[in-house]
Amino acid sequence: QVQLVETGGGLVQAGGSLRLSCAASGSIFSYNAMAWYRQAPGKQRELVAQIVSGGSINYQDSVKGRFTISRDNAKNTMYLQMNSLKPEDTGVYYCNYIILGHFYWGQGTQVTVSS
Repeated sequence: QVQLVETGGGLVQAGGSLRLSCAASGSIFSYNAMAWYRQAPGKQRELVAQIVSGGSINYQDSVKGRFTISRDNAKNTMYLQMNSLKPEDTGVYYCNYIILGHFYWGQGTQVTVSS
């Protein structure tokens, strides 16, 4: 059983920063990829940033240069450092692991950026 718990969301003014954390437990060692997704009101969930098991990192174009995804293997924790936040970054952010082809999701954490 895999459990993912996100923390770190909140309300911030445009231009501000937040750091999201995703603590993972369970059988995560055979992961294919780990990622952050977000879902804005009335929109589909979209990929924000991803680390593939080989080490490749991918970002959505709109967050390149502003967001940084990272992981601490010793703590089984993934992070998303978000700088220069914009109102359009508002949404629920979800942690995701793909393990042996199965998708696992956290409960989500709300990020609200005010203008």
